[in-house]
Amino acid sequence: MWSDRNVRTVVLARLISRVGGEAAFFVGIWGKAAFELGATPAQLALVMASLGVASLIGATVAGVLVDRFDPRRVVIVGEILFVPTTLAMVLADSIPTLAMITFLFGLVGTPVFTAISSFAPFLTDDRERLNKINAWIEGASWAAFVVGPAMGALLAGAIGLDAIFVLDAATSLIAAVMLYPVRVRQLSEGPKTGSGVAELREGFAAAYGNQRLRFYIWLGSAVWLLFGTFSALEPLFYRDILGVEVEALGWVNSIFGLGLVTGTILAGRLPERLRTAVTLTTLVGLNALGVLAYIGTDVLAVVVAAAPFWGVIIGMMAPLHRTMIQINAPDSLVGRIMGVNHIHSEVGHLLPLAFAPILAAAFGVQPTLLGAGAAVALVAISFAGPARRLDRTRTVPVPRPGLPDPEDEPKSVGH
Repeated sequence: MWSDRNVRTVVLARLISRVGGEAAFFVGIWGKAAFELGATPAQLALVMASLGVASLIGATVAGVLVDRFDPRRVVIVGEILFVPTTLAMVLADSIPTLAMITFLFGLVGTPVFTAISSFAPFLTDDRERLNKINAWIEGASWAAFVVGPAMGALLAGAIGLDAIFVLDAATSLIAAVMLYPVRVRQLSEGPKTGSGVAELREGFAAAYGNQRLRFYIWLGSAVWLLFGTFSALEPLFYRDILGVEVEALGWVNSIFGLGLVTGTILAGRLPERLRTAVTLTTLVGLNALGVLAYIGTDVLAVVVAAAPFWGVIIGMMAPLHRTMIQINAPDSLVGRIMGVNHIHSEVGHLLPLAFAPILAAAFGVQPTLLGAGAAVALVAISFAGPARRLDRTRTVPVPRPGLPDPEDEPKSVGH
């Protein structure tokens, strides 16, 4: 598979582009808002809300663009448009301006993200190779999650935050140039001519009408709410509680990425007897322990040690969650049901932006984040009984989970 030039080019382009994107989000945008512009919890929530709303809009049109033009063209155009968008971050000298540019950031980035995730079927019609290509593409994403924040930290410390956005623009341009000669195959199925709204309703009806799908989608929603709360407040924890410089955001998130990769490997090795609803519910609940370890002190060394620990939990949970949904979804509705799950993810990231700043103002940043972790534990406890019932009545074996979908992870820049 790696000898295939098209596949190799797509994987390397994904790695290069995502390195810039991860640096731009975890150090660039968070750092500019919290450290350079002195954002309050409400102001940081505004910036994250602009990204979330743009991601919802971008996700709505992305699939149509991919089906109509193919993922190669969508990625190339998106990466080119990303160059002036990310460079505009250098000019952001206020929170409203940063929020507006971040909106454009998400609007351009989400279709690129979706197109890359859809690339594999356009490179092969062999199912075995399809799985391997997906693994390589997403493996590149996880490698970038480790490398990108570290590079952002180096640039922030040596040059300044704005250098990160120059890096992001450069990686996007390189990726666009690399993908230009890639050849993709035409899928046999033509574009749909029916009502898109009707098809969307059918997906929601199937997702909510099936007991198992409903269980997994709503269980996952509790974790998205947790991630959304961290998107709104985590940089302020670093600034106000830990009292560190902005580059610490990059270094710790890079270490967190190592935990994600390790968790993913462990998830792929889970024995069949542990690939269950109870295991998934337990992993969801363990997020509370990860939050407690990560946020529970004001000691940077403890935070650094806790980051990979929590990352392992998420890295094991996310692919198992996706697998459970996919094996219970009808073949003709897999895409739409996963789309419903994605909508839950985006809404889960957005909702805390409305109340997290209020809670942080009333109780403090650290107690609010700890409370979000405790809430996830309570949800997991309430789901424990139904999880046991689902396992007792399961008739379909659960395959080994693959790499987690990046949309299932802590929110970062879309491209």
